[in-house]
Amino acid sequence: MESAKQLQVHIVLIHGACHGAWSWYKLKPLLEAADHRVTALDLSASGIDSRSLYELRTFADYTQPLIELMAAFRRRKRLGPAMDDGFCGERLVAEIKGCLYWERTPAEEWLDTEFLTYGTPEQPLTSMFFGPNFVASKLYQLYLFEDVALAKMLLRPSSLFREDLSRKSAFSKERFGSVKRVYIVCTEDRAIPVNFQRWQIETIGVAEVKELRMLIIWLCSQSPYKFFNVYSR
Repeated sequence: MESAKQLQVHIVLIHGACHGAWSWYKLKPLLEAADHRVTALDLSASGIDSRSLYELRTFADYTQPLIELMAAFRRRKRLGPAMDDGFCGERLVAEIKGCLYWERTPAEEWLDTEFLTYGTPEQPLTSMFFGPNFVASKLYQLYLFEDVALAKMLLRPSSLFREDLSRKSAFSKERFGSVKRVYIVCTEDRAIPVNFQRWQIETIGVAEVKELRMLIIWLCSQSPYKFFNVYSR
């Protein structure tokens, strides 16, 4: 019989665009209190990572910290909202026990988010940085003014790396398709309409769907117990 230590899960928390490991500061101790090993990871040019976005050219560059960490694991479970879920699932399927997804933002909901060109003429890339109206009205609308101000201070430019990803092959059923995926639908989130969330569920295919009357940013930092309860089930 496996010991409790052998059954312990190592959860890797992955932040969304423009954010960092700091966004998990309330959820991380709850998971650790439940005897899980937890790593809140900064992707390249995110959080306190010393690299600049303008040093990155590919999605592999952006996810390098995650790939290096996951490559060292044998049997692990990970959670995260970032677009690296599928990329990691495709490359490191043997090390992943499961992935927990939640909503992504459709183009028409970006408001004053800035999209700028960087890179080279031969390899143009697009950066993104959440605008103050998007942050205040779509991501942090339930927060105190002080919390909104703090988030604006900590956010950093990011990228969706669409130019690079458009050249990648589709994920395979044998690798990415073999990873169990659970999707959390946050019905009160203003950034991502519920119908778009439903479309994503149908597109990527998931084993289980959970619903919460919450927005994801609020859920993770202001109502972490609700998120933890969903995870625990």
